[in-house]
Amino acid sequence: MAVKRNIDTVSIYRAMLGKGVGVKYKRLAKGIEEAIRTGVIRPGDKLPPHRILADRLGVTAGTISHAYAELERMGWVVARVGDGTFVRKRDQERPRDAGFRNFPGAPDACHDMSRNMHIPGMEADQLARHLAQLAGDPERLRELLLYTPDAGVLRHRQAGAQWLAHGDFRPLAEQVVCVNGSQHGLLAVLMATLRAGDTLVTEQLTYPGLISVARLLGIKVIGVEMDEEGLLPASLDELCRTNRITALYCTPTIQNPTTAVMSVARRQALAQLCREHNLLVIEDETHAVLMRERPLPISHFAPERGVVIGSLSKAVAAGLRAGYVYVPASMVGRLTAAIRNSCWMATPLSLDIASAWIEDGTAFSLLDEQTKEIDRRKELVVGQLESVIYRTHRFSPHFWIDVPAPWRASEIDRSLRQQNHLISTAEAFSVSRGTFPECVRVSVSNASGGDHMLCDGFAALADVLRNGAGSPPVMLS
Repeated sequence: MAVKRNIDTVSIYRAMLGKGVGVKYKRLAKGIEEAIRTGVIRPGDKLPPHRILADRLGVTAGTISHAYAELERMGWVVARVGDGTFVRKRDQERPRDAGFRNFPGAPDACHDMSRNMHIPGMEADQLARHLAQLAGDPERLRELLLYTPDAGVLRHRQAGAQWLAHGDFRPLAEQVVCVNGSQHGLLAVLMATLRAGDTLVTEQLTYPGLISVARLLGIKVIGVEMDEEGLLPASLDELCRTNRITALYCTPTIQNPTTAVMSVARRQALAQLCREHNLLVIEDETHAVLMRERPLPISHFAPERGVVIGSLSKAVAAGLRAGYVYVPASMVGRLTAAIRNSCWMATPLSLDIASAWIEDGTAFSLLDEQTKEIDRRKELVVGQLESVIYRTHRFSPHFWIDVPAPWRASEIDRSLRQQNHLISTAEAFSVSRGTFPECVRVSVSNASGGDHMLCDGFAALADVLRNGAGSPPVMLS
C-alpha cells in the first residue's frame, strides 16, 4: 500500500506542473497545497526527497527546494534536517518546529516545570489599590485613553531609565523607548536595525523567542560557541571574519538557559570585538533584573552601538506587558518608527501602572519578594538533585541539568510527560538544527499544586535521571 501511495503521489505532482501559469515551483507548491487541503496528501505524510522527485518530474532539484520552502513558509509542511519534509501534523512537531510560545496550553493536570514564569505574589493587591486611585481621577483616566508619543510619554521613559539602571549604568530617559514587554522590544529592535537576509549571531543555546522572531523576519541566526561564562569572544571573532554579521544578541547575566553570568573582563572584550567588526550589541536583561547587584552591561563599554532590553515580566507581573529599550541616541527615531508600525504605541495604562510602582518603590519591593520566593523554592528541591550534575545561579529560577549517558534529553522529557511533569530540553534553545547538548532546563516557577507538587516534580525528575543512567552520576563540584 505504501508503494502504491507513493506512485500515485508522484503522478499527482506531475499533473500539477502541467496546470496553471507562472514559474514551475509556484505551480507545484500550489498543487501540493490543494492536495493537502482536499486530503489527497494527508497530515503526517512525508514528501519525496528533493533529488528523487526532481528526477521523476524532469525538473531541477532547485525547483523542488523552492516549492517545499514556499509550503513551509505558508505553514503547510515541516522540514526536518536529516529526516525529510512532512505535511504539518501537531504531534510530529519538535519543540523548535512548533516555535516559541509563552503558554503551551498544557492540561491543568500537568505540573509545568518547562517555563520560567513570574511567581504570583502581592501584585494583584497592589493593582487593585492603584486602579481604585485611578478611578477617582477621571482626568487622568481620559489621558490614558488617548494616543501617546511613539516612544512613550516622558514620565514613563524616566521610569524605564530608573528600572534599567544599575551600578554606573545610568541610561538617559531620552534614549529609553517604551514597549509592550521584552518580546515586543526585541521585535521592534530587529525591525529597526536588520533586514531580511541579514545575519545575527547569538549564543549556541539562546532564548527561543529570539529564534522565533528572527525566523519571522527572515533574519539568519548563527550560534557562537559557549563556555561556563557564556559566548566565547574567540568564536565571535572567527565568525565575523568568515561571515557578514550585522548584530550580536546575547544574555550576559543569568543566561537563558545555562544560567551563566559573564565576567566584566569578558564583557569588555566583547565590546571591543563589536567595535572592530562594527556589530550592533543587543542585550536582553529580562532575567538579569533578578540580580540587583549585577555586572555592567556590554553596552556600557560600547554605548554608541549598545541596545539594552528589559521589562517587569519576570520580577513584577508578566501580564502587565511593560518594557523598555535603551538605544544610542542615533537609533531612537528608527526604533520609534518600528513601534509605530508594529503596535502604534505601547499601552499607556500598563506603562502608567509600571511607572507609579517604579517611582514609589513598589516594583523593587515586588522584585525582592520574587527573588526570596525563588530562593525558598530552590531550597525545597535542591536536595533531590544531590546525585545529578547541574548548573544554576542564586537568582535564576531554573536548573540546567546534564542528562547522563546513554540516555537522551528527549527520552527524559517523554518519561516525565507520562507522569504529567513538563520540562524543556536543550533542543528548544538550540540555534543549530544539528547537534546540541543532552541537557534539560527545569524551573521552580510554577507551583500551581503548591510545594507538594513542586517537590514531587523534582523527585520524579531525579528518579528518571538516576534510573536512566544506571548508576548515580558524579556530583559537580
